[in-house]
Amino acid sequence: MIEEEEVIRFVQKHDALMRHVKPSFFELTVAMAFDYFARMNVDVAVIEVGMGGRLDSTNIIMPELSVITNIGHDHMEFLGNTLAAVAGEKAGIIKEGVPVVIGETQAETADVFRQRAEVMNAPLTVADRRFRCRLGNTFPDNSLRRFTLEGLDDGITMKGETPLGGLAQQKNIQTAAAVVEVLSAGFGVTREHFLRGVAAVVTNTGLLGRWQVLSQSPLTVCDTGHNREGLEYVMRQIRATRKQKLHMVIGFVNDKDLGSVLPLFPRDAIYYFTKASVPRALDEQLLKAAAERYGLAGNVYTAVPEAVEAARSVAGPQDMIFIGGSTFVVADAL
Repeated sequence: MIEEEEVIRFVQKHDALMRHVKPSFFELTVAMAFDYFARMNVDVAVIEVGMGGRLDSTNIIMPELSVITNIGHDHMEFLGNTLAAVAGEKAGIIKEGVPVVIGETQAETADVFRQRAEVMNAPLTVADRRFRCRLGNTFPDNSLRRFTLEGLDDGITMKGETPLGGLAQQKNIQTAAAVVEVLSAGFGVTREHFLRGVAAVVTNTGLLGRWQVLSQSPLTVCDTGHNREGLEYVMRQIRATRKQKLHMVIGFVNDKDLGSVLPLFPRDAIYYFTKASVPRALDEQLLKAAAERYGLAGNVYTAVPEAVEAARSVAGPQDMIFIGGSTFVVADAL
């Protein structure tokens, strides 16, 4: 986290330029972050694009490696109405001669990435063709989940643990392993470093909201999955979790295609429709009206903490409370 005094220093120094250029909030924070990284002489910076890639303000860098995890039905009003079109925007981060790791093989996008990598002479690795991860059981206190990672080329097997309990971690671990393998020569990163890093990812980064267990009785879980692909994982995991009644505290941003996500939600749950404390949050009344068209019933709450408290006040010890739909909803709950 950048210290407050550093933010003030940057804004004061560049005030005249900002008034002239009028950057967006994201563009401004990207510039501030890059300036901070340079002055702090960071060894390695992991830069995540805001949206898309080709025209994203983060895409001015020349990276050591480009990584594209997967392509989902998200921001399609800006990036294109097919997965191939979205992939074309994402592929914009592939640079001349720079290795690229693709996390997931998808029929609609594979050729897009292959062709772009060929044009840019970028060595291409597809993670799920290099590694296979199998998730095992979680510890009794839900603190860690075991996994086994197999190298598909060499048959080498690694066993490890992750504090991130979501099913999506299967593909994330495969992608991270491919990244470490590509970078191993230049950075001296070994498989042992990789396993230690996965086990300590929450401690090292402060990452929150990835199938995070907040309490055991009733079992209360939050997850930041917010597009169709992410929520499919979440719903599958909810179905597999033992419980009596299911309570769903949900909210979305106002540009979300509800028709693509609400059909995924279980009809036999009790819903607490709410909105996060950000301008982009979808009005809770509008959410309820849309949800009812898909057979989802519940009450509305003007704030996330109020909705969570309402669920906790009625949930039994063997029930489950889920909080999600938006990263902002999870942030308000935490």
